[in-house]
This record gives sequence, C-alpha cells and structure tokens, in this order.
Amino acid sequence: MELKPLRAFVAIIEEGSFAGAARRLGISKSMCSKMISDLEADLGGRLLSRSTRAVKPTAVGLAFHAELTQILGQLDAAAEAVKAAGEHPAGPLRIAAPVQYTLKVLQPHLFRFMDDHPDIQLDLVLEDGRSDMVREGFDAMIRIGELEDSALHARRLDDAHILLVAAPDYIQRHGSPRIPADLRDHACLHYTNLRGPGTWPLRNGNEVIYQKITPAFSSNNGDLLRAMAVGGRGIALAPEFQVAADLAEGRLVQVMPDYALPGVPVHVVYSSRKLVTAALSRFLDFLGGLKLV
Repeated sequence: MELKPLRAFVAIIEEGSFAGAARRLGISKSMCSKMISDLEADLGGRLLSRSTRAVKPTAVGLAFHAELTQILGQLDAAAEAVKAAGEHPAGPLRIAAPVQYTLKVLQPHLFRFMDDHPDIQLDLVLEDGRSDMVREGFDAMIRIGELEDSALHARRLDDAHILLVAAPDYIQRHGSPRIPADLRDHACLHYTNLRGPGTWPLRNGNEVIYQKITPAFSSNNGDLLRAMAVGGRGIALAPEFQVAADLAEGRLVQVMPDYALPGVPVHVVYSSRKLVTAALSRFLDFLGGLKLV
C-alpha cells in the first residue's frame, strides 16, 4: 500500500477539507480526492462522509485514523533516525576482520578511533572465514587476499607479506626445502581458509606456482598453525605480521625466501557508497588514514 494516499487521508482529517489537505501536500484537490477514492476501493470501506459543506470521518475512518497516525509517526521517527545516522557518526557499526591482522596491525590504532568517535558503538567481529556480509549484518569486512568478483565496493588498505616458516629444530631434523616440489616430502601445516584444497600459492619472480601439498595438520586458525610451527611440527605458510616476533627472536626461520608472496592485498569491502552511514564513512576514513599500504 502506498504512503501518499495514507498521508492524504490523515491530512484531510486534520485540515477538515480536501482543499486544505491538498494545500498541505502540494497537490491538486482533484488528485487528493482521487487518492481517497482509490484508498477506499482498496480497503473495501468508506472512510469519509462527504457533503457540499463538510467532510468528516466515518466511524471506521475515525478508528483507521487513530491507528494510522501512530504507524506513520513510528515510520517518520525511524526515517529520521536513519537520516540522522547518515549525517552524524553515531550508532552501531558492525565490522568483520581477520583475527591476527586485527590483533597485530589494527589493535594499536583502535583506541584512537574510539576516543575520536565516542557515539559509535563499534562491534568488531574477529573471524578468518568468508562471511556473507549482507546475510550476517556486517557494515563492512576486512579481507586478506584477492577478492572474488562481486558487486561490493573495495578500498585497498595494505599489502601483507606471506612467508614460509619453520622452527630451527624442524629444519635440523628434516632439512630445508629448496624448491616448491620439495614440500611434498615435508610436514606442511595448512591454513584451510586458503583457496584451493591442499594447495599453496608460491611466487618466483612474476610467476605464481600453485604447489600441491599433503597437510600433516590443518586448521582455519592461523595462531594455532603458528604455535604448531614454533613447536617444530612442520612448515607453515604465514603472514609476516603474525610471525615477525618469532622470526626476530629465533623461534622460527624463513624457508625458501625466494618463493614468498610479497604483496597480498588487504581490502575493506562494503556494499555501496550511497548506503554508507556517517559511522561507516568515519571508519573508512580512519583505515585510509593509517597509511598501511
């Protein structure tokens, strides 16, 4: 049911005439009359009693008016709330982001965002999967890796370096692989959120090699894989930001450095510029201002 006839009906009751309602709505008197006739036809009942001197609501029309004014009032309030959210950075903001990237890279900056925007209720959901943004109610998502083709808008934030790493103890016991094919003879710790089951993307110059591996251990949690690598359980393919401290302190060493992936993109994705609230706009500006790239 269209809103214009409903608003015309309320205006007629409040103004006491078709002419007054037409002036309020900025339409012709004949258009106002037609809206009411169509509305009554749709509802199957007469809402107004008309005479040459006055127009008054019927008993049914009076009850309908009472219900309708409450409904329209709630609708107007909801619309104003959405409009206000689009103008002032306030209200809930739900973001999905990778666990370790958030903890290692973004976390030091989040306090400043919260201090600068105290009216934004930030809900940061840490997960390494590939959630459906619309279905799960996220305003935006931060993703590592090449994006699939979609209708989502994307803004590049950073480049993640992906390394092959292992514990010194593991290398002493099993030796170090020299080329991707050597990985078939090693215990590989596989991150299951990578595209392609049991396949590792490795770069040699401008070429990307998709090396088939047989995982000795698999998980969708990067920190668990890191712990397995530190414990000497095998070779892991891990982001540098996750293992930088382990490399610096000797708990891990880089394996086959010529085959690292030096520039895996990190994006923030969102649905549409037209639907960006002030809260999301501030968060996008905040991420862009970090100059992580």
